[in-house]
Amino acid sequence: MPRKKQPASPFRYFNSSPEIIRLVVMMYVRFPLSLRNVEDLLSERGIDICHETVRHWWNRFGPMFAADVRRQRVSRMRGFRQWKWHLDEVCVKINGEMHYLWRAVDQEGEILESYVTKSRDKKAALRFMKKALKRHGSPAEITTDGLRSYKAAMSELGNQEKQEVGRWANNRVENSHLPFRRRERAMLRFRQMKSLQKFASIHANVHNHFNHDRHLTDRKTYKANRLVALAEWQNLMA
Repeated sequence: MPRKKQPASPFRYFNSSPEIIRLVVMMYVRFPLSLRNVEDLLSERGIDICHETVRHWWNRFGPMFAADVRRQRVSRMRGFRQWKWHLDEVCVKINGEMHYLWRAVDQEGEILESYVTKSRDKKAALRFMKKALKRHGSPAEITTDGLRSYKAAMSELGNQEKQEVGRWANNRVENSHLPFRRRERAMLRFRQMKSLQKFASIHANVHNHFNHDRHLTDRKTYKANRLVALAEWQNLMA
């Protein structure tokens, strides 16, 4: 019986080790650092790479790492349908033009979906919600703000009875915008809608992976969870 062919390593054409590549991508995406900040920090560790190498690696491996993290987390949550989703949109300027980053977050602060559009009308809300529902399934309850586009989109989808609107009820998703805002300032904003969509999706999955709610757990539990997350990161694309 012929042996099953092993998939080719995604790192096979690179001289640097996979551990260094994973470290570079994690530092750039997770922390509010510029490309040159990452270059300087790695230089202190004896790793000599150019800031353009940092850019190339996160563009090449960031989507692969994020997809691997997403698959693992979706498989863990499969079968759990008592989700409570929070939906919100935030304004992002690209070359002086206003765009909107839509975000879906569950009751535990897990970022489920990020989607960029040029408008925030019913059509945009419908595309965003269809994408989130297709990937994650239907939640038990959906909390939104007073934007009428949500109500119109949910009426077309036939789940308007799940919508909850409250003045302070949507703080969960509004707080989820803060880490992205810090990264946006460090990157001096975005130049293209495509690059915004790409980075927002990657950043959301990396943030989910390393977010352990340190304010809700004791120091010992937090350290254990952090070690597990780092070990899982080191095994990505192994």
